[in-house]
Amino acid sequence: MSQIPSRALLEPRAPAGAVPAATAPAGQRVLVVDADPDRAGSLTAQLRRHGHDPVGVGHGSAALQAYEDVEMVLLDLDLPDLDGLEVCRALRAVSRVPIIIVTSRRSELDCVLGLHAGADDYVTKPYGFRELMARMEAVLRRTRWEPEAARDIRRGRLHIDVDSREVRVDDEPVALTRKEFDLLCLLASQPDTVIPRKQLLQQVWGDSWSRRTIDTHVSSLRGKLGGNGWVVTVRGVGFRLGTG
Repeated sequence: MSQIPSRALLEPRAPAGAVPAATAPAGQRVLVVDADPDRAGSLTAQLRRHGHDPVGVGHGSAALQAYEDVEMVLLDLDLPDLDGLEVCRALRAVSRVPIIIVTSRRSELDCVLGLHAGADDYVTKPYGFRELMARMEAVLRRTRWEPEAARDIRRGRLHIDVDSREVRVDDEPVALTRKEFDLLCLLASQPDTVIPRKQLLQQVWGDSWSRRTIDTHVSSLRGKLGGNGWVVTVRGVGFRLGTG
């Protein structure tokens, strides 16, 4: 006899016998990240025929700029500008958007690396479209029923409210520009990690940056937060969040 999972007993929003909305995820806005235009076009056409609203991009940097308006990401790993694993880690650092890696890398190690990078599922090419649809439904079902992660980031005297995009130090408000906030939020989401300069540039600025862009914003951010210790430079690598 099958048993009802213990989590189902604790979930009042899913009555017995009810079918979760995610089992028929019509009209999802899906970001397709694939460098091959023919392959991407075929997949987006299939998704559109099944009622979805797909958006295709061929570069990792473009994906890092487009993810905010989508409900799922289908991510190839072989991209011309960034490795797909790097893109996956960057997306997962700042977003809970469901990510399915769709790739020709078939080894067990590749799959493990993809899941460790933050992917919700891993599909190898060639695949059946019905299988991909089923995996999309399963991922949406899991992610929609998961409780939301905390949207407050606290680091000593620093408090970041991600939803309202408000920053306080010692409970005093700090006025930041949009890019300054995005930079700080990315650093604060991985407080003990040195984030490479290239990743910061690609994720915060995409293709719109110059050689001095990040240095200028780091300097401004330090001044507004009240000290150089909030953003630590690791020479030759990148930056990490400090403690003020």
